[in-house]
Amino acid sequence: MSFVISTDSSANLPYDMICKWELSVVLLSYCVDGEEKNCLNLSEFDGHEYYASIKGKKVRTSMVNTMQYEEAWRKHLSEGKDILFLGMSSGISGTYQTAVAAAAALSEEFPERRIVTFDTLAASLGEGIQVIHAACCRDRGMSIDETVEELKKYRCRMHEIFMVDDLFHLYYGGRLTKGVAVFGTVLNIKPILTDDEQGRIVQHSKARGRGKGIKILAEDFAAHADRSSPLPVGIAHADCPEDAERLADAIKAADPGREVLTVCYEPVTGSHVGPAALALFYIGSLTAKPQ
Repeated sequence: MSFVISTDSSANLPYDMICKWELSVVLLSYCVDGEEKNCLNLSEFDGHEYYASIKGKKVRTSMVNTMQYEEAWRKHLSEGKDILFLGMSSGISGTYQTAVAAAAALSEEFPERRIVTFDTLAASLGEGIQVIHAACCRDRGMSIDETVEELKKYRCRMHEIFMVDDLFHLYYGGRLTKGVAVFGTVLNIKPILTDDEQGRIVQHSKARGRGKGIKILAEDFAAHADRSSPLPVGIAHADCPEDAERLADAIKAADPGREVLTVCYEPVTGSHVGPAALALFYIGSLTAKPQ
């Protein structure tokens, strides 16, 4: 292994993939009933129980601090390994900037080693798919710099589109104004959201009812997906597996043979989108973000 790939747990990758790609994952935390928790292994996470318990509630989450990054990375640096870190979008969290600060501090301690940070401008599997691609590049013998250049080609075409059931979770997390949250909830509108060129959450469209919302997500893929992309399509759901399956079936119908990776939202990013959220992540044919 020529260098270590590190990410944060927002990448939402299944534990078997974390092990397969030998990823170094720094854990975001969340607080339930006064108890601080984190989640690395999604197979041990009871999504049904968790999302039922937080419905209509504000969940406190915590960014990774510099000490946590330094602790996670120091071991690899001491073993003579360089590090490529792929982080959650700086447009929705300060976690990435904390990683940059930790990298700068460790570079003084290990001047002979390299710590390269990469802002994915994404979250959940939008981030995780880029992590998978980085691991593939590394295992094909590409250098850190070559891998970063390859990642830039895909970051600018990463499409993220998602539907939420309760806008107040995005309001509590500072992602929407209270006025927008109240308006959408009163009218039973299911907002379809996406991210802008800086990785911030913005409105894509509106749907009345979940069935219409799922159809909009599938139509977005059919209209904009790059059919030649070697990367999988990602679907994340906050305890609505049947809806995720319907969306996966629509994706496979539009692009037969396409690999679809479906996961339950990990608890930290999931607490911000809220119970019953459904998200789609794919590489588009057109540039959506800057390189």
